[in-house]
Amino acid sequence: MRGGSNGGGVRSVNYATSPLLASKTPPGRSRFVVALVALGFLALAGRAVWVQVLHAPFYQAQGEKRYAHTEDVPAGRGKVLDRHGQLLAASVPALDIAANPRELQANPAQRQALARLAGLTPRELDSKLKSPAKFVYLQRAADAGGKAELQALGLKGLTVTDTWRRSYPEGEAAAQIVGFTDLEQNGLEGVERHFQDALRGRDGQRAVVRDRLGRNVEDIGEPVDPQPGRDVTLSIDARLQSMAYQRLRDAVQAHNARSGSVVMLDAQTGEVLVLANYPSYDPERRRNLQPAQLRNRALTDIFEPGSTIKPFTVALAMEQGVARASDRYQTDPGFITITGSTIRDTKPHGLLTVAEIVQKSSNVGTVKLAMQMKPREMWEMYAELGIGRKPEIEFPGAATGRLRPYKTWRPIEQATMSYGYGLSASLLQLARAYTVFAGNGELLPVTLLKREQPAVGEPVLKAETAQAVRQMLQMSAGPGGTAPKAQAIGYSVGGKTGTARKQEGKTYSTEKYRAWFVGLAPVGNPRVVVAVMVDEPRKGVYYGGEIAAPVFSQVVQQSLRAMGVAPDIEFKPGIVTTPGPAEIESF
Repeated sequence: MRGGSNGGGVRSVNYATSPLLASKTPPGRSRFVVALVALGFLALAGRAVWVQVLHAPFYQAQGEKRYAHTEDVPAGRGKVLDRHGQLLAASVPALDIAANPRELQANPAQRQALARLAGLTPRELDSKLKSPAKFVYLQRAADAGGKAELQALGLKGLTVTDTWRRSYPEGEAAAQIVGFTDLEQNGLEGVERHFQDALRGRDGQRAVVRDRLGRNVEDIGEPVDPQPGRDVTLSIDARLQSMAYQRLRDAVQAHNARSGSVVMLDAQTGEVLVLANYPSYDPERRRNLQPAQLRNRALTDIFEPGSTIKPFTVALAMEQGVARASDRYQTDPGFITITGSTIRDTKPHGLLTVAEIVQKSSNVGTVKLAMQMKPREMWEMYAELGIGRKPEIEFPGAATGRLRPYKTWRPIEQATMSYGYGLSASLLQLARAYTVFAGNGELLPVTLLKREQPAVGEPVLKAETAQAVRQMLQMSAGPGGTAPKAQAIGYSVGGKTGTARKQEGKTYSTEKYRAWFVGLAPVGNPRVVVAVMVDEPRKGVYYGGEIAAPVFSQVVQQSLRAMGVAPDIEFKPGIVTTPGPAEIESF
């Protein structure tokens, strides 16, 4: 039908008369549609019950995994201190710098600043950012001073996290005692490793909400506060440690030696005051570190002690009633034969008293004393001194040494053991053995921890025997002895040199030696026992009296002054020149 007078030209439709709407819908189809809608609602309701009622805890936990996270809050690691409270190791604030290479976008100036703050070269930074991973550490334990500058860069995809790094103020001097930790503050070497449980403490925890980029946006719940680790106070004196390390380093370099070690014990308490080794390393810069540099050689390396063992052979002979200090023994013609093997002195010494046998370091005289005793008696003496037993000291890897059962000794072996061949010990064991002479016959227990109470020693010798041998040691370090260069300005000293060929396979080298000096000071009332070892000096001179004794002299002199020990002898200026024949060490 067309419009009328309005002239709009619009067609009017009567929808009620539309054939499509006028047709009747089949009843079955309507019911089917309604049934589908009802089933849909039932499915949704069932799913809602399944998720929100029956398995609500599971789905809540799954949801929380996607936004809620639990983070460990690292506990502050305890400090390592010397006996006077000086820092040997401490934790200082640091930064972990990480990036998402896919998201990090920086202009050249920003990249240059980021590389500098992360301690990287531009090439190293570019290499890290080429990683396909979503998370890459640019630098661990970086300097915390750069935090504000890093944040000011405003780089998306850059994460800066507060952390800790370990600092070692004494550096190379104490590195092999203190050791070091990894980036997670776990002790890997030395005291850091041995006292890991005490130093580590207990980490805390906190719950946080993270966004899709992994950034913390909110703390939730109550945090668990961390419990800081305990401090560990060592017996080491950092002043003396640094000084001894320098003197040792100078000697090793001057004689082009392979290595060297110094041990100093408090002769009254058994505390380790110095434990120095060279070569060493910087525990804060370990990129090119070699395994050999890690060894605390004074504790872990064992060797045949050579002539430093002779005073114990003499002491045992006096204890057993075999000889007195004034008894004389003929050492001419400078050698002795035991079951077909010849033992020699460097030169004939003629008729010597027992005291002079120690002073001149006569192999022949020592063997004559030893062969008057039973192997069992010598073995018991060495065992009581701690040779062949693991030292009870707070340090990982301390060596046991070697002492074969006396029943297997042949006569020639008993003879060589009397002057230090056929058994082995570490430098620490040797230093501890000499506390017998310093402590009037008592062997002191040693420790790396500061002691608050005096140590109780184990009786090994009679007091009068120990005092008598101490006087012999003073003769050995004086004019006519093997180590006049051990003399210290203002202090009386006593000690024994040792020079031993190094064993190579089943024979002894004729070119490689170890040089020692072990002694005590002041002689009247010993305060320190010092042992020095220099391995493989390669500049022609290799005697203990020439190489190790001067180190002993310097260490003792400076240490006793620093400890406030009053001088016990008058200082007489003089120059010690090259030793004469009577001053040369015997093997």
